[in-house]
Amino acid sequence: MRGVAPSVGQSSIPSRADRAVKHARLVELLDRRGAESIVLRSHTALAWALDGARTYVSLAGDPVVAAVVTRDGVELRVFDNEADRMLDEELGDVGDLAVTRVPWHEPLAPAGIAELEEADVVAELRAARVKLLPAELARYRALCREVAEVLTDAALVVDPSDPERDVAARLAGDLVARGIDPLVTLVAGRTRLAHRHPLPTDAPLGDRAMLVVCGRRHGLIANATRWVRFGPADPVEADAARRILEVEAAFLDATRPGATLGEVFAAGTAAYAANGFDPEEWRRHHQGGAAGYAGRDPRAVPGIADVVQAGQAFAWNPTAPGAKVEDTVLLGASGVEVLTLDPRWPTSRVGGRERPIELERGSHGVA
Repeated sequence: MRGVAPSVGQSSIPSRADRAVKHARLVELLDRRGAESIVLRSHTALAWALDGARTYVSLAGDPVVAAVVTRDGVELRVFDNEADRMLDEELGDVGDLAVTRVPWHEPLAPAGIAELEEADVVAELRAARVKLLPAELARYRALCREVAEVLTDAALVVDPSDPERDVAARLAGDLVARGIDPLVTLVAGRTRLAHRHPLPTDAPLGDRAMLVVCGRRHGLIANATRWVRFGPADPVEADAARRILEVEAAFLDATRPGATLGEVFAAGTAAYAANGFDPEEWRRHHQGGAAGYAGRDPRAVPGIADVVQAGQAFAWNPTAPGAKVEDTVLLGASGVEVLTLDPRWPTSRVGGRERPIELERGSHGVA
């Protein structure tokens, strides 16, 4: 859906109340560590602490801000050449922050500026981010819905002759038009479906294609995968697509408060063999994990001890040759809720949930 105007800056987003809650969580971390201060340096931690502020200029660059957190408050250290823009457009009401302008040619936050470095408490910071606050969740719901819409819009108009790069360009352009950073845009046509992370090429889509998007807005990241087919389905491919949804259902069913990510991972990966796939299939691609201010926060691996909590987001992505499913979901009071949802996309009911199936188009791309 082209031409959707993005919001300008962050000033319309309530921030001070959320930042107070996050500051309290960080003070609890300091108390547990017996420390007086911590410096936050990563985009993930800063975007969370600063209520979704864009902490970058280059998507591949380091943050242009750092935050030194003490029990008394937060010192925001920002490069002087970025300060006016960030104060005007990103940070909203900064009455709760002490702002220090740092010359662009000097270290933003020198080593030793705080007792704790972010790298010292990675798991504890992840735990502090787990439960999304109401304003965060409202932003996340909107982001996830729009990412799903962008995928649907593209799938409804692409043609078998379209090069993968053209489809990726449309996905990225539509995301940017909505104020969403296109962190990942993967496209695989028929000849490249064997690749689990298919960076787009000039190959045409052919009769079947996979579209993958990871989009970021207000620091939060939504992840989703969709499949489009031109003409009738191949029975073998359709069967694999059905079975991979059953594997995903095992991941989702195991995503319960109090479980560890390692336990969820074990339940999901065991479902490959139970559904006719190679039992070792999980070794050939990552399976997803918790979501939010990082693409996976964290990525699940065997035995990982992070504890699942209500109010936490996840993006599981079981995959096998020619089959994959991926959505961003929320673990709410009544179970798992799919956030990357567009009612225009066809679904089937699996495990009590509506899950996406291939979108069938006419054999020549005519819907």
